[in-house]
Amino acid sequence: MTRIRRGYIARRRRTKIRLFASSFRGSHSKLTRTIIQQKIRALVSAQRDRDRQKRNFRRLWISRINAVIRTNKVSYSYCKLINYSKLINNLYKRQLLLNRKILAQIALLNRNCLYMISNDIINKINKNKEIGKKPTEFFT
Repeated sequence: MTRIRRGYIARRRRTKIRLFASSFRGSHSKLTRTIIQQKIRALVSAQRDRDRQKRNFRRLWISRINAVIRTNKVSYSYCKLINYSKLINNLYKRQLLLNRKILAQIALLNRNCLYMISNDIINKINKNKEIGKKPTEFFT
């Protein structure tokens, strides 16, 4: 019986997989079954870490904003010290919709601008307090 020559499709597929795994160590870059398993694991880890990176950046921005606000040492009349949660709450009430990334950049690069924003909120609160509104009715 004559020999049947197989096509190149499977070899091309395996070569492509090996190119993906060329940086892996040991048999993880040599054996086809192991390469496929490691490829699945690598892609799952990449997806998971992209999601984790978003959480980590949000935590970083929040801690930066809070640190700059606390060093400002500006106190509201109804609480000891302005902190992150009160600032964000008052920004929402005032409808100044700045996301945390932008606020963190302002806090790092231009602290005076962030101080102006927080002082503007404080002045608005004090003005409303003199008029006689309750602290919950600040920005209506």
